[in-house]
Amino acid sequence: MPVEMSRERFEELVGEALDEVPPELLKVMNNVVILVEDLPRDGGMGLLGLYEGTALTDRGWDYAGVLPDRITIYRLPTLQVCDTETDVIDEVAITVVHEIAHHFGIDDQRLHELGWG
Repeated sequence: MPVEMSRERFEELVGEALDEVPPELLKVMNNVVILVEDLPRDGGMGLLGLYEGTALTDRGWDYAGVLPDRITIYRLPTLQVCDTETDVIDEVAITVVHEIAHHFGIDDQRLHELGWG
């Protein structure tokens, strides 16, 4: 059964997950915003997070004047796959790390190899 949780509490958990990211990594994140949405644009429940933008490793000398990259954490799909609030805390932390890794140019295959699938 899905966990019920307010958007405010879920946003707190995303903030707490961000607080756990090493400061050295946060310092080098560039031109990226982290958002919480209830659902992906397509309304599907299969996506917990999404990185949209140009990874740091793909930015060249001509990278300028662009809107910030977006990391979106989806509340309802995350709650759907969790049974307890502790599960939500763990899943949010994994999803935040996973999407930040994409910002640094780490692909899904490498994340799975590292245990962050």
